[in-house]
Amino acid sequence: MASNFLFIGGLGGSEVMLILFAVLLLFGAKRIPELARGLGRGIREFKDASKEIRNEIENTTTADKEQPVK
Repeated sequence: MASNFLFIGGLGGSEVMLILFAVLLLFGAKRIPELARGLGRGIREFKDASKEIRNEIENTTTADKEQPVK
């Protein structure tokens, strides 16, 4: 689990709790689930788009390998 949070750096438990408390104050308890759903949808769309691009690149490279060189 620690490898998932390498970008955070040296944040301890108290700093994380302070950040979560600030988010709760800014957005309110009712908006946090909506924000999390929206974030999840955005991540899913990004993964789907990157998978499509990866498949197109792989299909192009395999098609180039199959065609005879003139």
